[in-house]
Amino acid sequence: MTDGRLRVVQWATGNVGRRALRETIRHPDLELVGLVVYDEAKAGIDAGDLCGEAPTGVLATTDHASAIALDADAVIYMPGAADFDEVLAVLERGTNVITTCGDFQAGAASLSEERRGRLLDACRRGGSSIYATGSSPGFISDALPLALLSMQRRVDRIEIEEYANLSERDSAYMLFELMGFGRPAGPADEGRASYLLGQFGPALARLARSAGHDVQDWSATGELAAVRETTTLAAGELPAGTVGAQRTILSGSSEGREVVRFTANWYCSTDLDPAWDLLPTGWRVKVRGDAAMDVTIEFPVAVEDLGEFTPALTANRPVNAVPFVCAAAPGIVVTEDLPPLVPIGPSRD
Repeated sequence: MTDGRLRVVQWATGNVGRRALRETIRHPDLELVGLVVYDEAKAGIDAGDLCGEAPTGVLATTDHASAIALDADAVIYMPGAADFDEVLAVLERGTNVITTCGDFQAGAASLSEERRGRLLDACRRGGSSIYATGSSPGFISDALPLALLSMQRRVDRIEIEEYANLSERDSAYMLFELMGFGRPAGPADEGRASYLLGQFGPALARLARSAGHDVQDWSATGELAAVRETTTLAAGELPAGTVGAQRTILSGSSEGREVVRFTANWYCSTDLDPAWDLLPTGWRVKVRGDAAMDVTIEFPVAVEDLGEFTPALTANRPVNAVPFVCAAAPGIVVTEDLPPLVPIGPSRD
């Protein structure tokens, strides 16, 4: 710590990583001391130049070992895919890790027993902690539902609905190649539903357990809807009759009764066959219990501005978490272990 500030390394500068980098630079209680990039073209560039801030004197590097060797309090770890041994090296160094990588979500519950043991051992040797968060899973699978659970004494079921209008997302590769929009409508890809269950299942299981239910059975199903007319998107064109919306439903049951459900509604049009009841981009959380609640979150921005707005939903929470994770006991930290992640030292304009 320098002058009372926590020393932070930002690891990766993708869409979300750049936003986290900017907010780390702006944070009055954090000091950026290192920046890891994966693109050689970014190496040697000042961190401020990479995120629209004034020069910081911290230059981007592709040398991971040198970044690990820094005397940092925390690494905000945001690569596209986690390198498990790399994370262990950071923790053994004594540096706390805050990450958006799904491998470590929900207390690293999806890791094998062997890997989880190695992770805990690295934390013990380094006296460090690791905390995984994000927006979904993350905020919507733990922070908000847990706040609603605090109002309950009996919880029968928790339902989370996610809505994402992708019509203005200017990424043809993501929409058409990875997600399959614009393909002939037919049966949903069950592999995608299984993949999402792998991503969200551990967090949803933990949420259900917080409500007093141990999930015994899971189901994961998908549905597709076609656009009625040829539709022009920011990323290209959807021919009439092709996939314009995808819905994935993850359901967890206990003793034959559904106790938790997550529904992802991703769409490029609302003019669909069959017709779906869709909300604007955001979430809806329903708690069925003795103090039943129905909470809807929408974002007060135009759909064409969502691309600029939404990175903050994933990037800000890890930055806010740095002081709390650094103060936590060594080990794998979950949201229930932490106080509310309020923005201590608000971002300056």
